[in-house]
Amino acid sequence: MSISQELYPSEADFLYEEEVLRNPNSLKLWWRYLIARSEAPFKKRAIIYERALKALPGSYKLWHAYLRERLEIVRNLPVTHSQYETLNNTFERALATMHKMPRIWIMYLTSLTQQKLITKTRRTFDRALCALPVTQHDRIWEPYLIFVSQKGCPIETSLRVYRRYLKYDPSHIEDFIEFLIASELWQEAAERLAGVLNDDQFHSIKGKTKHRLWLELCDLLTQHAKEISGLNVDAIIRGGVKKFTDEVGRLWTSLADYYIRRGLLEKARDIFEEGITTVIRVRDFSVIFDAYSQFEESMLLIRMETVDDSDDQDGEENAQEKDEEEEDDDKLDIGKLEKRLSSFWLKDDNDVDLRLARFENLMERRPELANSVLLRQNPHNVEQWHRRVKLFEDPTKQIITYTEAVRTVDPMKAVGKPHTLWIAFAKLYEGHKDVANARVIFDKAVQVNYKTVDHLASVWCEWAEMELRHKNFKGALELMRRATAEPSVEVRRRVAADGNEPVQMKLHKSLKLWTFYVDLEESLGTLQSTREVYEKILNHKIATPQIIINYAMLLEDNKYFEDAFKVYERGVKIFKYPHVKDIWITYLSKFVKRYGKSKLERARELFENAVQTVPADYVKTLYLQYAKLEEDYGLAKRAMQVYDQAAKAVPDNEKLGMYEIYIARAAEIFGVPKTREIYEQAIESGLPEKDLKTMCLRYAELEKSLGEIDRSRALLKHASQFSDPRTDLEFWNTWHEFEVQHGNEDTFREMLRVKRSVTTSFSQTHFILPEYLMQKDQMQTTLEEAKDVLKKAGIEEDEMAALERKVLPPSTTDSGAMKRLGFVSGGTVNGTEPGIAAANKEDIELPDESESDEEQEIAQREVPAAVFGALGTRKREDEAAAAAEAEDGNKNLGALERFKRMRAQ
Repeated sequence: MSISQELYPSEADFLYEEEVLRNPNSLKLWWRYLIARSEAPFKKRAIIYERALKALPGSYKLWHAYLRERLEIVRNLPVTHSQYETLNNTFERALATMHKMPRIWIMYLTSLTQQKLITKTRRTFDRALCALPVTQHDRIWEPYLIFVSQKGCPIETSLRVYRRYLKYDPSHIEDFIEFLIASELWQEAAERLAGVLNDDQFHSIKGKTKHRLWLELCDLLTQHAKEISGLNVDAIIRGGVKKFTDEVGRLWTSLADYYIRRGLLEKARDIFEEGITTVIRVRDFSVIFDAYSQFEESMLLIRMETVDDSDDQDGEENAQEKDEEEEDDDKLDIGKLEKRLSSFWLKDDNDVDLRLARFENLMERRPELANSVLLRQNPHNVEQWHRRVKLFEDPTKQIITYTEAVRTVDPMKAVGKPHTLWIAFAKLYEGHKDVANARVIFDKAVQVNYKTVDHLASVWCEWAEMELRHKNFKGALELMRRATAEPSVEVRRRVAADGNEPVQMKLHKSLKLWTFYVDLEESLGTLQSTREVYEKILNHKIATPQIIINYAMLLEDNKYFEDAFKVYERGVKIFKYPHVKDIWITYLSKFVKRYGKSKLERARELFENAVQTVPADYVKTLYLQYAKLEEDYGLAKRAMQVYDQAAKAVPDNEKLGMYEIYIARAAEIFGVPKTREIYEQAIESGLPEKDLKTMCLRYAELEKSLGEIDRSRALLKHASQFSDPRTDLEFWNTWHEFEVQHGNEDTFREMLRVKRSVTTSFSQTHFILPEYLMQKDQMQTTLEEAKDVLKKAGIEEDEMAALERKVLPPSTTDSGAMKRLGFVSGGTVNGTEPGIAAANKEDIELPDESESDEEQEIAQREVPAAVFGALGTRKREDEAAAAAEAEDGNKNLGALERFKRMRAQ
């Protein structure tokens, strides 16, 4: 065969050919030659590779590049192409010298895997493992496992390879188990997985926990129950139930599913029953119960379908049998006899009714089973036991449940009130007319060592109430005497030696029991026996204020008044405030009601003792009672002294109310002038500022009603220092109206001056920006406000204009005068017209240095023009109207009338 001309070296190759011929063992020259001819056809490059490898057979670089180019050539060719055979031969020649190079082996093995040459590939993998050192086997095993996991590879071959691999690296057993499951080799997969779980040193490389592996084993065993043998599935799953408590429901259903798949239906039912009666969590119970009910329902449906099919066949067979019996009636046929026997009801397969009843029974038991789960969580839960009893309607089952409850519940660990179980148990017998057994139950109940004395006392009280319901009054009283009997010294000594004192030793000091006992004695016993019970309560030092009051009321109802008062005296000595308050109030009211004026000095002594020890918070009621006593039976003067003491003794927040009562009673008894002293005392007593202002306003109103205008104004001035004009508008409006009605120009200006000074003082100490901005600027107060007030009082606008014209001083209209914004004029007038301005007796005389400054100008704020709207045109009409008003001689003169008459004079 002739060689193609293209494969011969060209003139451009002569340079490289000369070099490689001169030095054929130089890898560098051959590599330069291949790079230079990188664009040449592969056949020509293959000749160069072959020549180079013949000269350098141990060059890894040349072999690797040559094999990569050959792999690239066959990439898109079918595996049956002849180029693959050439490629394989090239790999074999390369491995003759490159057998220690793992990369060459991997390239070869990957190519063989793609060619689907199973036997050759397996043998080549084995050759690679034999040729390479053990430290590089992991690079070969990875593609080897991929190869044996492919479809088409024999299962036996894959198993042998995996088993060999596990000897090399046992930590990858999870991959083997997954392969076994994928290959449906359930038996070996289960055995391997069980071996992993039994290995305490096993560590999952995939991050799986023992819990997850255990669940996988359970699923494997239950889903393929018939294919797996040799493993104790029951023991394995039960071990998981004990070890993994968070998946108990799933494990129980898995075990039942295993027996269902094995065809052991009754065993599966037993597993379901065991599961729902042992789990302690409601979630697990729900899982098992749902699976159990689904199992019973499916079995019922299957049986109903099979019965329908068998009924049709039995009908045809019975017809044939009847015909044969008519023909061969006298013949004895053993087969026919056996067939007839099998048709009896004991051999009947039609158990649909039984299965249906079983399913209904399961659904009816669900509340009881759920309650059992909660009781297994905490058998000392009293409320759950009560709910369990309510689930049953049969009295026998209720009695059994109560018996189990009182035996199970430990009173020291109980959640709830354990004595209610005994009481409900006894009431169950009582409800069924069995009082004798109810007494037996109560007798056992009172012997139980409860956690608290109150529980034992409740049992005794319920026992006594049962006796009362059945008209056994003597028995109820005897029970109470027995319950309240104090233990003997010998019993106490014995209990003290044991070191564990039961609640029965403390029962004789139970207030609940004694209260019930004394109620029984009051209703059923005699006065003497009731007094003995009350005395025992006092001796035991367990009395309450209410018991003291009840005891005294009992004696009072039976006309033992002095004995009742002695009981009150004992009560006030036993208790302190605030508990003794009700005793004192009842005692004093009863004493006053009983004796009235006959024992006044003794009553006064009682009141004095009561108010001496009482705290300030509770003194008001007693003082009012004391004052009422003096008003009704004593002296009015002493009543006023009591009120005076009360006003000083009560706390600050009640002083105002006390003084109001004091003033009202003084006014009613001695008249209104007597109240002035009380008002002055109240103002000087240190009332809170808010109450002090209220008191001053009321005092001022009183003085105004008596015609004492100056005294009233002085009180308003005193109260003004506690009233912020920015917030307390009501007070300043009151003073404003007062001055309009009863004041003059000087008093009105004095009011404005005080208002400005108070505003300044509050501005320096209490500057509240939001309120300050929301309120009207009080510093800009002028006669315009007086105009609004007069207008509201019903005075005509013309009269106001006339008043303003006469009152206002001449305004300085000098254009050069400087105006100070925000300054309110105090009414300063020019001295050039002395007849116009009235002399102010309350003017403040400034020091000499300020008088010498004669050139200083006082800026005045410009009065709004609206004030003088009708001044020019109605001047004479206003003067005539003012003169006419002055002649009326009205006795009740207001500020307007005074101004008019003063100007007329």
